[in-house]
Amino acid sequence: MAASIFAAVPRAPPVAVFKLTADFREDGDARKVNLGVGAYRTDEGKPWVLPVVKKVEQMIANDNSLNHEYLPILGLPEFRANASRIALGDDSPAIKENRIGSVQALGGTGALRIGAEFLRRWYNGNNNTATPVYVSSPTWENHNSVFMDAGFKDIRTYHYWDAAKRGLDLQGLLNDMEKAPEFSIFILHACAHNPTGTDPTPDQWKQIATVMKRRFLFPFFDSAYQGFASGSLDKDAWAVRYFVSEGFEFFCAQSFSKNFGLYNERVGNLTVVGKDADNVQRVLSQMEKIVRTTWSNPPSQGARIVATTLSSPQLFAEWKDNVKTMADRVLLMRSELRSRLESLGTPGTWSHITEQIGMFSFTGLNPKQVEYMIKEKHIYLMASGRINMCGLTTKNLDYVAQSIHEAVTKIQ
Repeated sequence: MAASIFAAVPRAPPVAVFKLTADFREDGDARKVNLGVGAYRTDEGKPWVLPVVKKVEQMIANDNSLNHEYLPILGLPEFRANASRIALGDDSPAIKENRIGSVQALGGTGALRIGAEFLRRWYNGNNNTATPVYVSSPTWENHNSVFMDAGFKDIRTYHYWDAAKRGLDLQGLLNDMEKAPEFSIFILHACAHNPTGTDPTPDQWKQIATVMKRRFLFPFFDSAYQGFASGSLDKDAWAVRYFVSEGFEFFCAQSFSKNFGLYNERVGNLTVVGKDADNVQRVLSQMEKIVRTTWSNPPSQGARIVATTLSSPQLFAEWKDNVKTMADRVLLMRSELRSRLESLGTPGTWSHITEQIGMFSFTGLNPKQVEYMIKEKHIYLMASGRINMCGLTTKNLDYVAQSIHEAVTKIQ
């Protein structure tokens, strides 16, 4: 037999967060805790199907007018319109002036990829492989890969996390924006920054917008946690809406994985904000071509769940209450973990745990301390020290806090 034509293919390293989950599953220790995976868990450590989602799924199942015909290439119109509406606000000047458009995508990742493909082909010219793309340091690891795979050759980082202060390095961020070549693309986390959980304040966002406008930088927002971060849709969309009010053209990738619990339905949306309706329509015409050769046509189930919920005042109110339930549990786990660490006298400052927001906390644990947590304590977290606050429960809080205390005390 001849050697396989695939014999020279190297084995790619596993995706870190999925490898972590696999290791957790194989661990037979009764004390084990998974603080890695980015998904909501109840206080019993179980996945939660939102009650409003169950209700809407039943409504869809009982609706005999629905079928499985293809959607339009750009997606379910009522989903796209409502998704953009909650991102930009009911009274958005961009919506009123008819200068927005959107594309239904396969999750937030799909929205980022369609936006990246378009920018590489058509942003500021028709070949932008050399245009710098800036991602925060640190950022969600997929940001780098999505833009590289879309053809961008120059992926750079901008200062974001100040490890010493365990907070935002605003001056470093602004300096990097000042030095960036004009028309560079900046990936901005709309809220609940992943992995740090540290967001700019409204005043800091204003400073960021001022520099970006003066330097002709393009904002590409990634909004994966609207409502899930603070419990308020409006508060979590503040930055996006402010950039609209300042006259920016930008993209905003939305995910409904977290705030609807629709992780495996892959429900995403890419909102385009332009100068006028004609510009937006031409952009969408090119995005339609990209979608056609990528997934050709989006799935309907998740989009129908979101569209039905957002277009009914009663269901919308129920959804907001469900989202607040999740956000409040995360906030409670933050305060409980901080109070336990402080009660134990754990070395260092732990105020950042309650100052951060959203699903993740950047604990400040170093790689050796993380290794200790995994190997000795069977507590699984990312090498960066990022933990998912939803993995904490009233039953494991004491064990996790004591383990962090030991790791920080014993391992330098």
